[in-house]
Amino acid sequence: MDNVTVRQGESATLRCSVDNRVTRVAWLNRSSILYAGNDKWCLDPRVVLLANTKTQYSIQIQDVDVYDEGPYTCSVQTDNHPKTSRVHLIVQVSPKITEISSDISINEGGNVSLTCIATGRPDPTITWRHISPKAVGFISEDEYLEITGITREQSGEYECSASNDVAAPVVQRVKVTVNYPPYISDAKSTGVPVGQKGILLCEASAVPSADFQWYKDDKRLAEGQKGLKVENKAFFSRLTFFNVSEQDYGNYTCVASNQLGNTNASMILYEETTTALTPWKGPGAVHDGNNGAWRRGSCAWLLALPLAQLARQF
Repeated sequence: MDNVTVRQGESATLRCSVDNRVTRVAWLNRSSILYAGNDKWCLDPRVVLLANTKTQYSIQIQDVDVYDEGPYTCSVQTDNHPKTSRVHLIVQVSPKITEISSDISINEGGNVSLTCIATGRPDPTITWRHISPKAVGFISEDEYLEITGITREQSGEYECSASNDVAAPVVQRVKVTVNYPPYISDAKSTGVPVGQKGILLCEASAVPSADFQWYKDDKRLAEGQKGLKVENKAFFSRLTFFNVSEQDYGNYTCVASNQLGNTNASMILYEETTTALTPWKGPGAVHDGNNGAWRRGSCAWLLALPLAQLARQF
């Protein structure tokens, strides 16, 4: 028995070799007659006669579907005795994902189970992979992906691929969101001179995004407070002092919180003193054109000459 393999939607040609001894010929699908000689017996418009010559008797099935798969028989009657030849039609079907898990949100440490069901002929191979720069290769070669004790690094998109070499693989993705409490990654003390602009920055990662609050000692700072600006974004909060005064110096606490917990970090806004001398522009000061500095020592030299002249007179 010969096999004829076609893809779903294509046309299948079934050929039967004959010679001049043949008196009658027919094509059958199981026990149903499709064509007898030039006469069409079936009602299916997709089945047509291609050739009925002294050497070949062929039919074609157009727009093949899976229910067309199976055995077909060419029956030939000669003067001596009848004979048959059989052909098995194989229909290949491109892979199709019929069921896949929905996007999921889970707390860190929980267990995740993802499902991807696909059909096709032959049966497709299913693989899962994590769409991440750190991920390497496939993480599962099965319909099911199990993750135990998921971490925040395992969040992101997971791609299911179904392939069977009939057509290009089909892929679909599932988004996995891992929730975790805030973690403050950066909070540094800052030195600022009186009268200057000062900034305290608090950076935190969290899912969902953290809400930020600022405290000085035990007093909460609010947006709109005179001389202050609180700017909250998804991953950081900025506390700005537009004109730092002595009263602004001290210990500040940043509190980051979401539904899963909270954390805090303390930092200090301190007075930064400059080591440069204040320019002295009093009587006798001499300006140094090289560096723009005013030199106090020049006064002693300016006084030395008149004192020497006075001494000679006596």
